[in-house]
Amino acid sequence: MSSAGCLEEIIPGLRIVPVDPADLLAAQQHLDNLTKPRGSLGRLEELARRLYGMAGGRSPLVVSPAMMLTVAGDHGVAAQGVSPCPQIVTRQMVANFLQGGAGVNVLCRASGMEMRVVDAGCAGGPFAPHPHLIDLRLGDGTADMTQGPAMRRETALEALRRGATLARRLAEEGYACLGTGEMGIANTTPASALYCALLGLTPQEAVGPGAGAGPAMVAHKAEVVDRALRVNGLSPAQAEHNDPLHALSAVGGFEIGVMAGIMLGAASCRLPVLVDGFICSAAYVVAVRICPTLAHYAILSHASAEPAHAPALARLGTGRPLLQLDMRLGEGTGGAVAYGLLRCAAAVFNDMATFQSAQVSPEGSIL
Repeated sequence: MSSAGCLEEIIPGLRIVPVDPADLLAAQQHLDNLTKPRGSLGRLEELARRLYGMAGGRSPLVVSPAMMLTVAGDHGVAAQGVSPCPQIVTRQMVANFLQGGAGVNVLCRASGMEMRVVDAGCAGGPFAPHPHLIDLRLGDGTADMTQGPAMRRETALEALRRGATLARRLAEEGYACLGTGEMGIANTTPASALYCALLGLTPQEAVGPGAGAGPAMVAHKAEVVDRALRVNGLSPAQAEHNDPLHALSAVGGFEIGVMAGIMLGAASCRLPVLVDGFICSAAYVVAVRICPTLAHYAILSHASAEPAHAPALARLGTGRPLLQLDMRLGEGTGGAVAYGLLRCAAAVFNDMATFQSAQVSPEGSIL
């Protein structure tokens, strides 16, 4: 199925417009006319150029207000003993998010992002209503992917649809930047399986410690991922031919599908979307395989300390993460930190003086 057909199946009329190279060139010309040596602000200039392109050549650049969406869901594969944490921790952490006490809460407050928790399908039934909770439940967690598909194809499509609809609604409400984060005990296992299915990593290459698994559990996780891929007919050797929707339904998660939908919905509204670490990047792999143009709008926040993250992003080939801080918490924490760089890039583009306005001779600077 073509990208356009896949997007149409998610939401009729959904389109993602490529960034115009002429806008990128115009942005570079503006940056080169600011009172600094050309290129001296490094990747901040690259980021400003991208933001200008995402905005369709409109200035000033606007990245505020911004919303971090931390999406939670549970996984049937937790029954295979792939995490040192019990599954109830997902639910406990959702409560912690809603109370404002988690790492992502603290970092969002520090960086100036708003935050909402999205229940994509946590075990234990619906949560009590809360002003910072968005209910997009698809069930009480996925099925065990080692026994068959984690969810039906239609459920995977619905996860994408709900995420995209949420992103588009937030764009209509005036949000200028979105971020994705996640919470779900055992979710490094489906994320690893998606890296195998869609990027061709082997289970041994794709699996890491996650929430603190030791060597024996890591080896067991790799075996579990291998079994899930075989049961669902997903060969890493055929990764470039594997259908991303099939991969998502077979070995994905509710929160992974919703995050992929958020990314696609944000891009359809020309909004920058911050992709967090290991699990969020697996959602990004699904989404960018559905629509490669998403890469024009997605900003990879940071390189996770999970061993497979760097080789996975290298195989994907859609850009370098902004930060490398040895973080592996998830939740959207890397995106919250990286958001500060978007604000800096926009400020440079919008507020720095030009050589003409400052009456500085460009010949007098080192270009």
